Amino acid sequence: MDKIGVVGCGLMGAGIAEVCARAGSQVIAVESSPDRVEAGIARITKSLERAESRGRIDSAAAVLERISVVEDINALRDRDLVIEAIVEDEATKVALFKQLDEIVESPDAILASNTSSIPIMKLAVVTNRPDKVLGIHFFNPVPVLSLVELVPSLLTSEKTTLEARSFVEGSLGKHAILSQDRAGFVVNALLIPFVLSAIRMLESGFATAEDIDEGLVRGAAHPQGPRA
Repeated sequence: MDKIGVVGCGLMGAGIAEVCARAGSQVIAVESSPDRVEAGIARITKSLERAESRGRIDSAAAVLERISVVEDINALRDRDLVIEAIVEDEATKVALFKQLDEIVESPDAILASNTSSIPIMKLAVVTNRPDKVLGIHFFNPVPVLSLVELVPSLLTSEKTTLEARSFVEGSLGKHAILSQDRAGFVVNALLIPFVLSAIRMLESGFATAEDIDEGLVRGAAHPQGPRA
């Protein structure tokens, strides 16, 4: 997939745009105002310059040449893959997927969401290409963390899932895991109850915050405790 679109250039969207451009794709990211466009460019530039200073990439400038941040969502019409990374609000995402379905011209183009909680099915059914819609959930910070959750809905074709996995693993060099389209997917379905359990232990006086953290770090080989 050579032509990638990203909707939203905040913390997650900027990271997604960066890793796609570092992999050699031409990326167009869309933001909603001139100030947000400027902030998105600054966020990506800062991250790439930091990566260059640490020897992780050869040239920040070369990667930046493959990224455009614009206001006009119609710029995404020729994209092979568009990844949505906007506010985590179902109605807003549904409206965006309706719009993307009309704008993106190729019937083979994939429309993906970086959502961590909203059912992919609810986004897929408002398009005329539900077989081409799935979740591609990155983790923050995107340039650093290697995991990506792939979340097909019941309507997503096997071909779409395989193409997404090929891009995530083959092009981006990430590690993909497959999740059913259910609340929290894999990671958050495990993580949230874990954190809530630690909070309840602390609230009930069962253990101190320090002892909860130390117990998991020293006794369960966690790199850090739930307070982190």
